[in-house]
Amino acid sequence: MNQTGRTARAEGRSREGMYSFTRYFLLIFLSGLLFGVPVAAGEITNTSSVQNATNPEIVNVGLYIMDFNNLNVADGAFEANFYLILSSDTPLSIDDIQIMNGRVTSIETIVDTPELKNYRIVATISADPDLHLYPFDKHTLSIQIKPKHKPETEMVFIIDKARTGLDAEANLPGWEFTTKKSSVTNKSFLKAGEAYSRAVFDFGVERDSTSTLLKFFLPIFLIVLVSLSSLLMKVSSRLGLNASMFLAAVMIHWRLADIIPLVTYATFLDLFMMITYATLVMVLISGILIMKFTEAKDTVRVEQVHRWSLRIIPPLAIGLYILVFLSLLI
Repeated sequence: MNQTGRTARAEGRSREGMYSFTRYFLLIFLSGLLFGVPVAAGEITNTSSVQNATNPEIVNVGLYIMDFNNLNVADGAFEANFYLILSSDTPLSIDDIQIMNGRVTSIETIVDTPELKNYRIVATISADPDLHLYPFDKHTLSIQIKPKHKPETEMVFIIDKARTGLDAEANLPGWEFTTKKSSVTNKSFLKAGEAYSRAVFDFGVERDSTSTLLKFFLPIFLIVLVSLSSLLMKVSSRLGLNASMFLAAVMIHWRLADIIPLVTYATFLDLFMMITYATLVMVLISGILIMKFTEAKDTVRVEQVHRWSLRIIPPLAIGLYILVFLSLLI
């Protein structure tokens, strides 16, 4: 019995040692898990951060113009009515986007899913008109879209060609559409600052040639024609006619120049009117000379002024007008 008791006590101590070893092993294992999880989580976070830095969010941008309105060259602004379509593999909203060169006046949501947005927008857009060829001027109506806060390291635009265009019924009274193009660039707003992706949609327009000739140049040509026709008269009474034609030309020029902003360069209209003024002044001078020699009863001088006026003034005026219109082709 004593031998059996000693054997039972030895087996009990052996089992107790095994239980103690198992408890210690479990404690060490659980401690390793508790310390390892935060480290692993930190490694995952760092990897995600690096991935976001090297792989920015890709946003496909489409812009479909329904109509342009109220192109005001004097103010350098126009109104655009268009659909803005945004698609991405990550959720986005109109709050992430802004029109860089304009102000939204109304917006209507057409499609609103996490990865596709379609908005009907009416916006007032600023423009930078080039008036060198005014009134045969051509302009680019540009709409520029950029991320509101995310630089190109976080968000990059791609033009959605399938959803970009100009509606066939789009109309801008007094203007004709010429070209349309779209591109993606980047722009930094601060020196050495972060660059932002920018989607640019350009639509070219030019004044309607027929309406330009009728409204701008037909009245001036009629004035010049009447003034040159007066050269056929040798009487001094034509002086009053020429003076009234000159004043009419000044008033028309003032009216046409008043609808464009003040610029630091000469427009085509300015060059055209300089030739017109020179022509009318030459006709006025010839009329003054004829009146002077008529009062002096110097018929020989009257005949000379009349003859040389017909030989010089009309050909010179016509030649200068041809040259200034040829400048449009250069």
